[in-house]
Amino acid sequence: MNAMFGNTRVTLVPGNIITQKVDAVVNAANSSLMGGGGVDGAIHNAGGPEIKAACREIIRARGPLPPGRAVATTACRLPARLVIHTVGPVWEGGTSGEDQTLADAYRSSLAVAREENARTVAFPSISTGAYGYPIDRAAAVALRTVRAELVTHLGSFDEVRFVLWGQRALLAYESALTALLDEHSG
Repeated sequence: MNAMFGNTRVTLVPGNIITQKVDAVVNAANSSLMGGGGVDGAIHNAGGPEIKAACREIIRARGPLPPGRAVATTACRLPARLVIHTVGPVWEGGTSGEDQTLADAYRSSLAVAREENARTVAFPSISTGAYGYPIDRAAAVALRTVRAELVTHLGSFDEVRFVLWGQRALLAYESALTALLDEHSG
C-alpha cells in the first residue's frame, strides 16, 4: 500500500528490514546500542561487527541512548548506506507517555536522516516486539508522526518505507494508513 504525504511516497511492505536497499534503515534498538533480539539483533548480525564498534563509540562518548532519541552509524554489510538507531518506549499500559516517546523516536530518526542526507528511509514497527507496544496503536502513532514530519519538511525525502514483519503488522499499518488518509481527505 502506498500514499503520498507532501511530495514523499509512504510505502507499507511485508518483509525483512535487513534486505532493504535504501539510504537508511532504522533499528529499533535498546539504550545500550549493543544489539539484542528482533530487529536489533538482525541488523547487528547482518551488518557486521563494524556496527557494534560504532555503537560502542557512541555510548563511550554520550552514554546510553535515551528512549525517543536517535543516532546514525555505518550500515557496513547491509544494502543501506547507514543505520539509524532509535530507542522506543517499553509499553506500560499507555499511561507513562509511551505515545509521545514513540512519536519522538520516529521524529528523531527522520531528523537524523535529514542531517545525513538520506532520501529513502526504511522503518520497522518500533517497540511492538519485545517492548510490547500494541501494534494497532503503534501503527497510528507512527503514521501520524511521519505524516506530520513529511508535511513540515517538504522535499526532504523521496520515500519512507515501513517494512513490516508478519501479516498482523501489515494489516495494522494498512488500517492505520487508511484511517489517516480518510481523516485528511475530508
